Amino acid sequence: MNHRLPGGTDRPENLLAGHAATLALVDRWGAGFAAVAVSNSDGVLGRHGDTTRVVPVASITKLASAWAVLLAVEEGALALDDPAGPPGSTVGHLLCHAGGLDFDTDRVLAPPGTRRIYSNTGYEALAAHLERATGMAFADYLAEGVLGPLGMASTELRGSAAKDLHSCVDDLLALLDELRSPRLLDPSTAATACSPRFPKLAGVLPGWGRQDPCPWGYGPEIKGTKNPHWTGTTAPAATFGHFGGSGTFLWLDPVGVGIRGGLGCVVLTDRAFGDWAVTAWPPFSDAVRLAFTG
Repeated sequence: MNHRLPGGTDRPENLLAGHAATLALVDRWGAGFAAVAVSNSDGVLGRHGDTTRVVPVASITKLASAWAVLLAVEEGALALDDPAGPPGSTVGHLLCHAGGLDFDTDRVLAPPGTRRIYSNTGYEALAAHLERATGMAFADYLAEGVLGPLGMASTELRGSAAKDLHSCVDDLLALLDELRSPRLLDPSTAATACSPRFPKLAGVLPGWGRQDPCPWGYGPEIKGTKNPHWTGTTAPAATFGHFGGSGTFLWLDPVGVGIRGGLGCVVLTDRAFGDWAVTAWPPFSDAVRLAFTG
């Protein structure tokens, strides 16, 4: 049977089958649990797996935590140039991993603003700074300022502001929508957060090697010219998001690839990040773009 419409366009039912098959590729990753959803500004384009199941999302946490910190900046409780972290470091430095702190200790490995050193400690320092400035526990500020207003009712921070958010795909779609079209933050603040800060800094992207430059925003990691990269070979340079060590990722192509409002993807699994993800994630992300943009 011919499934092509005049001009070479796939019939709608054939397109839907192709979308479903693409998303079902996550079932081949050897995880006990995997769920995925794809959306653009018009809504959810496809789901696969149990998108309501709550799991640890690891460092995707940093996207929500950064949004809470930036909300505090807009409310006047903090400022991006507030001293935070090691001497010479600021809130802005810590948000984009330019404060010089080690990954998970208080050691200072470089002067602020000179290297991109991915740091959980930096985000924990940000949370402590916000707590001192607002008199609120960071988890409460995050819940009241970000999670609640976005309708992320199944999402909870259960520890570190760097890595201990528990959430589901459906809730993270709401965070993806906020990144795509901000309503909690002023659009200019969000645009600044999702574009490179200290853009010339080199650094190591955990699991993917040294990148020079290694662009990062105030929370989101930005693809730029990084190669290899978890968002795939076809991702525009402006693509941003985050992946987590629990086998999770969220990315957004903000300028779109033939789709109004940009294409976004959320994947949660229960298989810890490792060599399997380095092999599986880039071609999967490329397949998602091809399937949903044609």
